[in-house]
Amino acid sequence: MKIMGLDVGDVRTGVAVSDALGWTAQGKEVIKSKSLEEDIEYIASLVEEYNVEKIVVGLPKNMNGSLGPRAEKVLNFVENLKNRLDLPIITWDERLSTVAAERTLIQADLSRKKRKEVIDKMAAVVILQNYLDSIN
Repeated sequence: MKIMGLDVGDVRTGVAVSDALGWTAQGKEVIKSKSLEEDIEYIASLVEEYNVEKIVVGLPKNMNGSLGPRAEKVLNFVENLKNRLDLPIITWDERLSTVAAERTLIQADLSRKKRKEVIDKMAAVVILQNYLDSIN
């Protein structure tokens, strides 16, 4: 079963998809946000393209576990996604996923400019891989 991971942001959304066995996450792309409706439709097209059967959306919790304004926006996005797609969509605690992604990219010696271009995709990979590891 292929699973999609999303790192939803105000400007960009990172997309990752698992292999068919659900063991590894691969970064696919970064979506430049246009409007909620257009973003949802584009994600729906990716679900079809990659034969995705489940979506994991990173939920940006505060360090104390509470939900702030950013998390509320993500939950609204998830509700809209659920209204459009007929498949399981879950949220996953994404605390420090961007930090982990940034660290990985720095270790790979990517320039600051290059990191900015792929950080959201890498964060989606971290979110999805953490989820996959938890279920395997």
